[in-house]
Parts: sequence; structure tokens; C-alpha cells
Amino acid sequence: MPLRPRTLFISDLHLAEERPATTERLARFLAQEVPGADALYILGDLFEYWVGDDGLALDYPARVARMLAGAARAAPTFFMHGNRDFMVASRFCAETGIRLIPDPTVIDLYGERVLLMHGDTLCTGDRAYLAFRAQVRNPAWQAAALARPIEERIAIARGMRKDSEGAKEGKGEDIMDVAPEAVEQAFASSGCRVLVHGHTHRPARHELGAAGRACVRWVLPDWYEGGGYLEATPSAMRAVAVD
Repeated sequence: MPLRPRTLFISDLHLAEERPATTERLARFLAQEVPGADALYILGDLFEYWVGDDGLALDYPARVARMLAGAARAAPTFFMHGNRDFMVASRFCAETGIRLIPDPTVIDLYGERVLLMHGDTLCTGDRAYLAFRAQVRNPAWQAAALARPIEERIAIARGMRKDSEGAKEGKGEDIMDVAPEAVEQAFASSGCRVLVHGHTHRPARHELGAAGRACVRWVLPDWYEGGGYLEATPSAMRAVAVD
């Protein structure tokens, strides 16, 4: 009997060697859910940090890459940069078979045009973060960073994560969530009625009116304590938890 058509979406796994339970959860998901799927979309922050594709020479990134290569052989797999793994590049894609897609991307999902984003650019109230984002996405900044020894890059990334967590304590909840006007603009400019994103760690299904249409915004969960994914079929979309 043929498998039913289904497409899967995940984000915000924040994989790190010091959190083995998340890695094991991903391994089970890739082995049990991905084979036979029409596609898997990873919408950013797959890793807690990514300091360059030369990190694939290290044991833990290499192990994750082998897992992802297996998934890419089982189903077409796509990756979008997040705010923590924005330096994933061509070597990572070559070694895993994953295809890199821009943020934002519009896909045809069983006849419905669907907008995919990581979600950080929707948080327009966090101006300090958006300035940082523009800086680290600059090719000159990245070239200078990659010129440093990898051990130094890892130490810097860990320090930046610590600083970022501290900065969050001084920010209001509204600043770290999406701005309604940014969401409406995303729907208007894309012409889509469905948006899927992560980043905010506030999983939900939101119904709203935007650009004169009834729209739906799906927010994917993070995988810190549990995890989950969005499953789309020709007839419906549903959020599914993973153990």
C-alpha cells in the first residue's frame, strides 16, 4: 500500500552535544517519521550554534550530519538559516544532501501556496537584535569570523549565547514576539494565506485576517524539553508532539 502524502516541518531544535536527549529525539524522528514523506523542511536553529562548515571535522557535528544525510536519502530535505546557524554553507549541504532555501520561501503545498520563514525578521520590535542580525549576515563579517581558529569561534559563539540569554531578561514579552504589522505585511507581500515559522518558541495555530483574506499562522515548537513537528497532508495540517 502506498504511503499517504505528507510533508513535515521542524525548527528550533538547538542541537548541542551537552543535550544528548534532543539529539536522540531527532534520531528517532528522522528514522520513524521522515521515510516516505514528500519533504522535510527544517526552518532554522537546527543547531545551538554553527561556527562554520569546517566544524564538520568535529565528532558531534559529523554525527549529526550523518543522521541528516540518512534523512535526505529517505525524503527531500530542505534547510533555512536561523538566528543561530546562519553560517551553514555549501559543504554542509554537500555532505548531508540537504538543500538550502532562502528566508522567506514560498512553496506549493498540495495546491496551497505556503510562506515559510524562520520567524526572527517578524520580531521588528527587537531593534537591537535586528541590528545584530544585519551585522552577522554581512559576507565581510562572516569572512573575518571564518579566518579565526575554530576553537576561538566556538568560544565566541558560546559567549554570545550567554550574553543573548542575559539580554532577554531585560526585554518585554511583546518585543521578543512577532509584530502583528510584520505578520500582516508578510501575508500581503507573499500573497499566501498560510505562514509557517519558528523562532519564538511559542507553538500555536493563529487564525487572523490579513490583506483582506482569512489566514493561518503556524508557530513551530522548540525541542528543549520535548519537541514536535507540523504535518501537512492534502486535506489538513496538524501539530504533532514527539517524545
